[in-house]
Amino acid sequence: MIPDATAEMVCDAPALRALCAELHQQPWIAVDTEFLREDTYRARLALIQVGTPTRIACVDPLALDDLQPFFEVLANPEVVKVFHSASQDLEIFHQIAGRIPAPIFDTQIAAPLLGHGDQIGFARLVEEVVGVELDKSQSRTNWLERPLPQAAIEYAGNDVRYLVPLYLHMHGELERRGRLDWLAPEMEALTRPERYERAAEDAWRRLRGIDRLPAIGRAIARDVAAWREQTARERDIPRGRVLRDEIIIDVAKTRPANQRQLERIRGLKGPALERHGRRLLELVASARAEDAPALDNGNREAPLDAAGEALVDALSALVRLRCASEDLNPQTVAGRKDLTRIVAGRPVEEVLGGWRAALLGEDINDLLTGRRVLAVGDRGLELRAE
Repeated sequence: MIPDATAEMVCDAPALRALCAELHQQPWIAVDTEFLREDTYRARLALIQVGTPTRIACVDPLALDDLQPFFEVLANPEVVKVFHSASQDLEIFHQIAGRIPAPIFDTQIAAPLLGHGDQIGFARLVEEVVGVELDKSQSRTNWLERPLPQAAIEYAGNDVRYLVPLYLHMHGELERRGRLDWLAPEMEALTRPERYERAAEDAWRRLRGIDRLPAIGRAIARDVAAWREQTARERDIPRGRVLRDEIIIDVAKTRPANQRQLERIRGLKGPALERHGRRLLELVASARAEDAPALDNGNREAPLDAAGEALVDALSALVRLRCASEDLNPQTVAGRKDLTRIVAGRPVEEVLGGWRAALLGEDINDLLTGRRVLAVGDRGLELRAE
C-alpha cells in the first residue's frame, strides 16, 4: 500500500494538534527528518515528515513555537515509530525534546534479516522491495528556505510515503519467518540515551591516527580534543571550524613548547593560530604532567598462525552454509574480522550478539569444540555430528 495523498505542510498549532490526535490512534507511523548541520555544532531541524497508510504530512518546526504535541506522539508507547537509519533522527529528537522516540522499527537494521545488504540506503531498499526508483533531484535542497518549493515538499514526503509499504512488507516477512524477536535487542539499543550523549573527554577516541601516537601524544590529543568539543558546543559551530582533526594530531605529535614551534605546524595559520595559539600551548604543557589515556584495544587480537587462519576459513564456510539455508547475506551476519576474534578466543555471544549469535552461536561452538564437523555429503558441504 503506497499512500496517494499529496504531502501537506503543517505550519500552525491547530493543524499540528489535529494531526497528532490522528497519529495517537495509529499502531505505527513512518517518520523522517530534514536537517542541516554544515554551519553549526548541533543539527538544525528543518522539517519533520510523518506518514500513515492514508496521510503524508510535513511538520514545519520553523513555523511552530511548540512541537510538544508531536513529541508526545513520539513518546507514546502504543505507537511504533518507523525510521530508516534512525540514529541521526533520534539524536536530533533527543537533543531538542530531551527524550528518544520509542518503540521504534528501523528498516535499515531489519533489512539484513531479509537478505538485503548491511547498511543499505533507503533509495536502494525501496527499489528492491517496492520496485520504485526515487527521484533524487531535490537532494541538495536548502531545507531552511521558506517557502519551500512544492517539489521539495513532495520529495521530502516521499521519504515517509515509501516507508509505509516498506514497513508493511518487512514486518510481514519478519513475522512470517519468526524473526521479529531477533530485532528487539537492536531496536532497544537504539533508544538508549547514552548512545547520543557523548562526553567531551572521550572526543579524542574518534580521531584518525590516535592509535599511532605515543603515550604523551595521546594525553595531548585527549585534552585538545576535549577543549575543541566544548568550544564548538558553546559557540554552536562545527568542530572543524575550531580546529581540524589533523591539526590536533599534528599538535600531539610535535608537542610544541613555544609559539615558534606552534607556527611550524602545517595548517595552523592565520586566525586559528591567533585565536587559539596560547590555549594550545597551555594544553600541551598541562598534558605533559598527566597520565596518558589507554587505547581501547578490545577489538584487536594477536595475528593468527596458519592453523588459526584455516579455522577462520572453516567458520566462513559454516556461516555461508547456514546463511544459504536462511536466505541471509553472510557478510551482514559474520565477517572475517568477527570470525578471527572468535578463533582468537572471544565468546561468540560477545562478538556477534543479538540475533546473529542466536542464529550461529550453537553451530560455531559445536564446530570449535569438535561436537560437530564439516563434511562433504550428497548435497555438498554439511555440518554433521562427530
